[in-house]
Amino acid sequence: MQDTFIKAYPKLLQPSVAVAGLWLAHGDEPLLSQWLIDALRPHWRAQNYAIKRIELVSVKSWQEVLSELGSQSLFDDASALIVTGNHKPDKAVITELERFAQDAQTGAHSHSLLWLTPKQDKRAQSSKWFAPFSQYGHVIDCNLYNEQQRQQLLQIQAQQFGLKLSQDAWQLLMSHTEHHLLSAYQTLWRLSYLFAPQLMANSTNQESSNAVTNTANVALDIKDLQAALVSDAQFSVFDLSDAMLAGNSAQVAKIIFQLKATDEPTTLVLWSISKDMRQIMQLMDGQDPQALGIWRSKQGLYQQACRRQSKAQTVSWPALLYRCDQAIKGLVRQPAWELLLQAALELSGKRLFPTK
Repeated sequence: MQDTFIKAYPKLLQPSVAVAGLWLAHGDEPLLSQWLIDALRPHWRAQNYAIKRIELVSVKSWQEVLSELGSQSLFDDASALIVTGNHKPDKAVITELERFAQDAQTGAHSHSLLWLTPKQDKRAQSSKWFAPFSQYGHVIDCNLYNEQQRQQLLQIQAQQFGLKLSQDAWQLLMSHTEHHLLSAYQTLWRLSYLFAPQLMANSTNQESSNAVTNTANVALDIKDLQAALVSDAQFSVFDLSDAMLAGNSAQVAKIIFQLKATDEPTTLVLWSISKDMRQIMQLMDGQDPQALGIWRSKQGLYQQACRRQSKAQTVSWPALLYRCDQAIKGLVRQPAWELLLQAALELSGKRLFPTK
């Protein structure tokens, strides 16, 4: 049986799942492979499996896999093997794997084998070594093919954390993390800790009211998410860029103060501000955003920033950037961080000093 991760994963989160037999997960997204293991592990433990890992260092390593599956522990009912490596089994091993999978289907044993491999193309999937997994086991395609699948998986993880984000909050989260799955997941993980007191309060209220649902979700809108992102312990110049382009001057100021407190190099901060300023000026001159190397996920933010500015306002930007550079080099007496804050706020649409 073959399935995509987005379809298979929710099924594995159900209370009871049959895990005996062959499993193959192929893909180039390591986080999905880890989520698959995390989903299978409770079922293995509930059925008293001994969980072990074996790395295929050569084709001969498959003999170690078969030997482990054939052994029976006195203390465990069965074995669950997590196999990594891309060495394909030979003809003899393929025959043994077919027998292993067929015996699992008939209930002759309850061992489980999960093989994690890189993404396999159509040619590989038609190979003989692939057949035992596709015909008698479970094959899971651990790849994401569009943004909708990415957000669907993250919504499942958010629900696991007890969080429910509005659509605007989701758009901000994906933009903030550059549509990177691991970064978005880590942000959700931090949010669950940030809102832990509220989650605990909701759980207590549900228990006292005999609520039917299992998870006490905390609803977060875009303002909640913005505040949470600002209150994070560490920020980067990429966070500053998002805040400037979004026109959130309060967030810009907080991030600048945080970067200063953590001794972020002023040259790096100036690079981020000057890059965005120059790209906005180029966009206002009619240049194509893709030709400028602007990610598609951030083009909307840049367009918003352009609408907040006028030619008269941006004409002073090169001089301001030059003064920032002079302050960093110690050529002017005004503090560099003060000028960097002024430039960052101007980009966000908050002008500290009127135009002469």
